[in-house]
Amino acid sequence: MPWIQTAFSLKPRPRGFHIVTGEIMAAVPEIGSIRIGLAHLFIQHTSASLSINENADPDVRVDFESHMNQMIPDGAPHFIHTLEGPDDMAAHIKASVLDTGLTIPIRKGALALGTWQGIYLCEHRDRGGARHVVATLQGEQDQ
Repeated sequence: MPWIQTAFSLKPRPRGFHIVTGEIMAAVPEIGSIRIGLAHLFIQHTSASLSINENADPDVRVDFESHMNQMIPDGAPHFIHTLEGPDDMAAHIKASVLDTGLTIPIRKGALALGTWQGIYLCEHRDRGGARHVVATLQGEQDQ
């Protein structure tokens, strides 16, 4: 069973929750050659995260952003780490709550996501810039 690893960047996006499933599939075409296996996606940042959730109704992404901001507000008075701006420490906490990695089954050359599932880039900074991701694939390739 071969191992494949590639690194790529997701284009910069504004703060919020963004579906990036298509961008990831385009950056990692090797997924198409795997009959059965696993894909691990790791975002190399401490102020952004990856998540899987609904890919149909954009209100879900708006509600995620609204709830996270209410739960973990920018510039909370108890934050000590404040040198990088009021959104920085909140972004670190949000990234830890949501996590930096996903493991997704691969089936017949595609990510085995459910009908209503998409991969989110969760951008927690006002100006996060391009986000770097490492994809590691392992599985049986088509013959």
